[in-house]
Amino acid sequence: MTGRPAYTSLWDRPGEVLHVRIAHAIDVAVVAPCTANTLAKLAHGSADDLLSATLLEYDGPLVLAPAMHEGMWKAAATQANVGALVARGVRFVGPVEGALAHGDEGIGRMSEPEDILAAVAAAIRPRDLAGKTILVTAGPTHEPIDPVRFIGNRSSGTMGAAIAAEAGARGAEVTLVLGPGTVAPPPGVEVVRIETAEQLRAAVLGRSAVADAVVMTAAVADFRPKAAAEVKLKKEHGVPEIVLEPTPDVLAELGERKRPGQILVGFAAETADVEVAGRDKLHRKHLDLLIANLVGRDGTGFGSETNDAAILDASGGDVQIRTWTKVALAQAICDRLVRAFAAAPDAR
Repeated sequence: MTGRPAYTSLWDRPGEVLHVRIAHAIDVAVVAPCTANTLAKLAHGSADDLLSATLLEYDGPLVLAPAMHEGMWKAAATQANVGALVARGVRFVGPVEGALAHGDEGIGRMSEPEDILAAVAAAIRPRDLAGKTILVTAGPTHEPIDPVRFIGNRSSGTMGAAIAAEAGARGAEVTLVLGPGTVAPPPGVEVVRIETAEQLRAAVLGRSAVADAVVMTAAVADFRPKAAAEVKLKKEHGVPEIVLEPTPDVLAELGERKRPGQILVGFAAETADVEVAGRDKLHRKHLDLLIANLVGRDGTGFGSETNDAAILDASGGDVQIRTWTKVALAQAICDRLVRAFAAAPDAR
């Protein structure tokens, strides 16, 4: 299908040291599926076939996608091999829960191709955020009206998850504070689940003290019921009067507490005058960077694969509003973090 030869033996090219030529020619290596036997060979430096000999000679990013029966994956010997390879910098993607051989179910199924591709792409990204601690918030907050109803919004958490994944792939230690009803978080990041704006505030303020950068992607509710009902409100009891009060302005609080060298990134969702409103928020809340998003009055802009957004930078170099994929916008934000860290004193 590729139109290229598939080498299977050390002797496929007589007169040529094939495993050395291949090892020196590649930028990234991925083994998918990776069996328990291959894991053992790589962990112990065996080189008795073309694959193991090539990877022993190879010195670059290596991604393994294990696939085996649950008992083999959980075996002490396999886990010791995995630990040894992780300690050497090898990246693993999976295995995951699912259907296995012999009609069984459990952990050991190979990850889906798109997840393996994402891991390979992450392996060749620059590690230009290594050593940095980044706190990201994502998703909505739900402010309770009664035990079954809440005030919320359409945020899916997709943008924040993309930023967390990109920062983690570039070497940062990432904590993701994630609201309810959101997309699955990316692997390899610490996840803190929250429901309300008050819970988000508690999760963020403590962790921000040790973060080099805080990226406030979450769509935090601006208002909450002043007093939530203790029992479900019912129609037969009449239309309730719900008195609202403002939620804590966590972004403004972070701006006031910001340490020298710490980078603070905010997001704004606007239905009009995006860049004017965003510029005002950038200065008023003492931000280094603000992503100003245009959302429709019907909620378009939430939960989609793209953002219509402008990047507003307190240091200059704004990017006017345009359509981004969330992955491309996450990459642009992380690029800005790298530049900001290079220009700022040590955040610690």
